[in-house]
Amino acid sequence: MDKWLVVVNPNAGIGKVARDWKKISSILDRRDFDYQAVFTRAPFHATELVREHIAGSFRKIVSVGGDGTLNEVVNGIFGQDHWPTTGITLGVIPVGTGNDWIRTYNIPTDYEGAVEVLSNGRTMLQDAGTVSFMNGPENLTRYFINMAGLGFDGLVAQKTNADKARGRGNPFLYIKHLLSSLFAYRSCGTTVTIDGQVINKKVFSIGVGIGQYNGGGMHQAPDAKPDDGLFDLTLIRDLSRLSVIANLGRLYNGSIKKHKRVTAYLGRHIRIESESPLLLEADGESLGHSPLEFHIVPQSVRVLVNNGRVAPGG
Repeated sequence: MDKWLVVVNPNAGIGKVARDWKKISSILDRRDFDYQAVFTRAPFHATELVREHIAGSFRKIVSVGGDGTLNEVVNGIFGQDHWPTTGITLGVIPVGTGNDWIRTYNIPTDYEGAVEVLSNGRTMLQDAGTVSFMNGPENLTRYFINMAGLGFDGLVAQKTNADKARGRGNPFLYIKHLLSSLFAYRSCGTTVTIDGQVINKKVFSIGVGIGQYNGGGMHQAPDAKPDDGLFDLTLIRDLSRLSVIANLGRLYNGSIKKHKRVTAYLGRHIRIESESPLLLEADGESLGHSPLEFHIVPQSVRVLVNNGRVAPGG
């Protein structure tokens, strides 16, 4: 079917999608898109909608929202068995608060530019990852296509998402909780096993990247190539509060790996165990805690990318 399924999260961007949907739909109409819009009503509803509509023969999907909406759509694509995942084409009109996945591909944040990317139809196959984690007594698994963060990252995401759920948000929300979390978070002893290599460290934070950005523009995995079949793991060892504040700029300008307490690794299978639970976020969504297990799913998602830039590895 050539018709597009447009999955709209009205609450994304602290309600910005609901306010701007008329503007977005008018651009799609003007460009003669043949589409059906469906609107999410609750967390994980996008996953259900995608599964149902792929069963009804939709094979072209647009996510309208932020990284969390995109993550739910991706889990819907992997959660169906009617088509191979590579037979589904996925595009994004970004309206979230972080919009980190699009940064790796330089996809415009303005609606006209984002729809232009859809119209041009340039695709590439990128990797996905699975992460198994604990949520209370349950062991669960989730797909992601950008980055997972744990430890300090997980705590900041948990606080940020709690504020978003209450309808509170602004461009500096993540920074606010990053600074406030410095006084609550304690590094802990962690065992990281990457393709059989065992690393024992006292860990402040870990990023497991397919894409390069997280946290609303932090360039935490600057060398990640989303189609190389490898995770880029950035391990930040125990840091003082003062050192974290002094090196915030490194997180944003991509030089974090040059810090003496930061080590980067590549791998396909990662297991993480810790003395105390490390909180997990994936694609900005707070999920659970350690122990954790990551597996790469190489070139398994067909995404629409910007003609104006060849994505890393693309």
